[in-house]
Amino acid sequence: MGNKLFGTDGVRGIANQYPMNIKFVTSLAQACAMLVCTEKKKAAVAKDTRLSGDMLEAALTAGFTAQGVDVIHLGVMPTPALTTVADSLGVDMSVMITASHNPFHDNGIKLIDARGNKFSDEMTARIEDAVMQGEFSASPDAVGRVLKNDEALPCYLAVVRSVCGEAERPLKGLKVVLDCANGAFSGIMPSLFMSLGAGVISLGCEPDGCNINKDCGSQHVEKMLETVRESHAHIGIACDGDGDRIIVCNEKGEKVPSEQLIAFLAKYMKENGLLKGRPVVSTILSNTGLDSFVESLGVAYYATKVGERYIIEKMKEVNGAVGGEESGHIVLGDYSKTGDALVVGLFLCLGLVKSGRKMSELFPVFKFEPFVFENIRFSSGDAVREAVASPEVNAVVARAQKAIEGKGRVVFRPSGTEPLVRIWVGGKDEAQVKELSAEIVNAVLSLKK
Repeated sequence: MGNKLFGTDGVRGIANQYPMNIKFVTSLAQACAMLVCTEKKKAAVAKDTRLSGDMLEAALTAGFTAQGVDVIHLGVMPTPALTTVADSLGVDMSVMITASHNPFHDNGIKLIDARGNKFSDEMTARIEDAVMQGEFSASPDAVGRVLKNDEALPCYLAVVRSVCGEAERPLKGLKVVLDCANGAFSGIMPSLFMSLGAGVISLGCEPDGCNINKDCGSQHVEKMLETVRESHAHIGIACDGDGDRIIVCNEKGEKVPSEQLIAFLAKYMKENGLLKGRPVVSTILSNTGLDSFVESLGVAYYATKVGERYIIEKMKEVNGAVGGEESGHIVLGDYSKTGDALVVGLFLCLGLVKSGRKMSELFPVFKFEPFVFENIRFSSGDAVREAVASPEVNAVVARAQKAIEGKGRVVFRPSGTEPLVRIWVGGKDEAQVKELSAEIVNAVLSLKK
């Protein structure tokens, strides 16, 4: 038993091609119905703004209802909104239809349990095995219904609004550029910020089914950076198509690394009595300078495997207050169960207003230590797996890890969402970092010749 299709963030592919076709997705819903929806016999389904979302929603609905499970349609909703309200929906599980930051022709399925948490590797492996076996019963006496819920989104927004406490217009005087990637936050984020008193310039807020993440959002921030500079805004915030990733820039249109945002949030929460001694969690790909800064606050720091799910699992284990990774997934445990661009963006803006300073004066919070991060693209996932398993490459990686032990770290891993091999080397000695990175990169590239 093992996951062949599920990566670190669900299963993804090109819409209308395996596995993102109606046959597989219908079978996936049937497997979930059989293995998960055994108590309440209900499942909720949400989606981002992709053209193929309706098709996959219909396939999931057919699969669930064919097994006697009622399906609650939530419509277009950001992933963090779904995970936040999941435990109030009265369902056995929820499904988020999204390919996150990928182009519109891609789509994916995120499986979320009754409490709003992502499924474990073990559970997704069981579900995948059931899909492959394809043995599902059907009865004319056990057919589910299709229901609709219009209260889930307002419930989420009430949670987000609680970040501000009793203040009615806490962002008054702040000018912010918001790029919503033509995704699920398009009709939500600008209106909330305006209601809190901010002056808002909106980008990427006109989804048409095909323009999600296209030249906008967290993956294409050029327009946001330019707009911030030209409009003399105080801050720029961009999210991805499903809203669980955030990229931020200062008033000069300069990107602020995610590790710096994590450090700022930890410091701000400590100064305002919100951290309460709880740990900060990030990944082995985070700059090693973050470790030292968090510990200088008198706060415990933990580094996990790469992937938002592992950050969240560690946060639960150690009661972490702040967690995140360099890709832009940042989690505030008191408010969210996954990365949440709206909650994090609001927190940052509140901290900015309260400081009375400019973003460029607040950041960087700590000094980065030298690092090199390389992505090497292969033609397929199989080619990536072969590269990662190569004895020759792994020997080079092992030598590098031994050489930098105690002074930094080496990370060599496949991407969970794309056919990439990721190589990250960081430490205190810049020359050593560059040398070790080059050795591993050359070893991997030799496999492509």
